[in-house]
Amino acid sequence: MEQMLRAIRGATTVESDDANLIESATSELLEEMLLRNSVDRDSLVCIFFSATPDISAGFPAAGARAIGLNDVPLFGSMELGVSGSVERCIRIMVQCYSPLSKGEIHHVYTKNAVGLRSDLVN
Repeated sequence: MEQMLRAIRGATTVESDDANLIESATSELLEEMLLRNSVDRDSLVCIFFSATPDISAGFPAAGARAIGLNDVPLFGSMELGVSGSVERCIRIMVQCYSPLSKGEIHHVYTKNAVGLRSDLVN
């Protein structure tokens, strides 16, 4: 089956701005995203991370390094500080080659981020 470039989205939250919690929550979310979509690590192109401005104790990308993704380009950024948005939220977008169609991709939202994009979750 032909492999196409796909994007997989996910988000989670942490209880407090703590480096260990940030790394652990990011690792858990990323592993779930890869598992649910049967992503072979060799098919990874790059991974984008963003965090709300109330997360500053650590880099979410450290969670990817913690699970051995040392040869994948990672990019981190800060979300806009929009009033009323989900607090202490980490978002991930994985770009990879996959045989899945866009409609077959499983986007993963956990903890307080569950309602962010309910239209994408299947």
